[in-house]
Amino acid sequence: MTIVSELTVPPISDGEVAAALEVAVAQVRRNLPAFTYASQNHSSVGNFYPAVANDQWTAGFWPGEIWLAFEHTGDKVLRHAGQIQVQSMLHRIENRIETDHHDMGFLYSPSCVAAWKLVGDEDARRAAILAADRLLERFRPAGGFFQAWGRAGEADEYRFIIDCLLNLPLLYWATRETGDPKYRDHALVHARTTLANSVRADDSTFHTFYMDPVTGAPVRGVTKQGYADDSFWARGQAWGVAGMAISYRYERLPEYRSAFERLLAAYLRRLPADLIPCWDLVFKESDNEPRDSSAASIVACGLLEMADIVGGAEAETYRTLARRMVKSLADDYAVKDPGVSNGLVLHGTYSRKSPYNTCRGEGVDECVSWGDYYYLEALTRLHRNWSSYW
Repeated sequence: MTIVSELTVPPISDGEVAAALEVAVAQVRRNLPAFTYASQNHSSVGNFYPAVANDQWTAGFWPGEIWLAFEHTGDKVLRHAGQIQVQSMLHRIENRIETDHHDMGFLYSPSCVAAWKLVGDEDARRAAILAADRLLERFRPAGGFFQAWGRAGEADEYRFIIDCLLNLPLLYWATRETGDPKYRDHALVHARTTLANSVRADDSTFHTFYMDPVTGAPVRGVTKQGYADDSFWARGQAWGVAGMAISYRYERLPEYRSAFERLLAAYLRRLPADLIPCWDLVFKESDNEPRDSSAASIVACGLLEMADIVGGAEAETYRTLARRMVKSLADDYAVKDPGVSNGLVLHGTYSRKSPYNTCRGEGVDECVSWGDYYYLEALTRLHRNWSSYW
């Protein structure tokens, strides 16, 4: 990774990590009155998150922030708030409230797997296993993948998305907890299907990929949230980087490690000078398109994940690169004044409408809940030896 020596952003120091972590945790504390008995919206509105019902795919990230803050402080108030969120998550999965999609991992790993690991919350364990069971219902044997959206088997929605790599850790955890290999077995099939179809020849990635509902054969890659079908959606590439690192942790296939390195290199080649990408990597810094700070936090966590696995000089290269990304985030994107925002990181992008995609267009140049979570996770990983929720 010789590109590391060419970068101008310095690595964040241990002291700066500690200071940034204190600022972020203080913001989490400030948010408890508004979001202990409610969920945060997926993205801020005018840089402030509104409180919403627990029915979005992003609802697990705010509880994840609470648990990260609890780990840092040991504060019983944070633990209590996290366990209140567990009850909301249990109610949601037991009553199947907006669970007809694949995002059970995003919902239940940072909220409930975390609570079980940290404080032994039995309701959290039950909720997470129910969520893993719900995710298995989305598996489509014809093609070998978890269907992202729509009715099971629906031809117009017979597709998976690269984001789903981060839903798979819930299944690996469920196999460890229950001893039943079915969860892990399905996760491994989906990861292989993703690697076989979602990565293009130039090491960029498709956001979504359609499969034939009868034969299971690959059909075509398209986008929903990127600029165009043949563009280079920044967050999708970030999910690929982090997802391949986690997949390699659970299944040490050389092709996973190679994919991680190739996806990372393709991502790095398209970055602006401050290492925070435009929302789609088809754009250059001079295009003045909105950034997506959340992609940088996701990639930083993926780098630190792989560093923990491989060790040695290569691990140090990955950690140094992650420190550079986090330095840029902490200095120029992180919220330091609660009067400016109730989020942790500014300049994220949820979905930017273009003439060539099908998204609604919302949460542009705002805080986004997963961006806040992954920023806090990255700081935590850099601050101490952290046991992953994933």
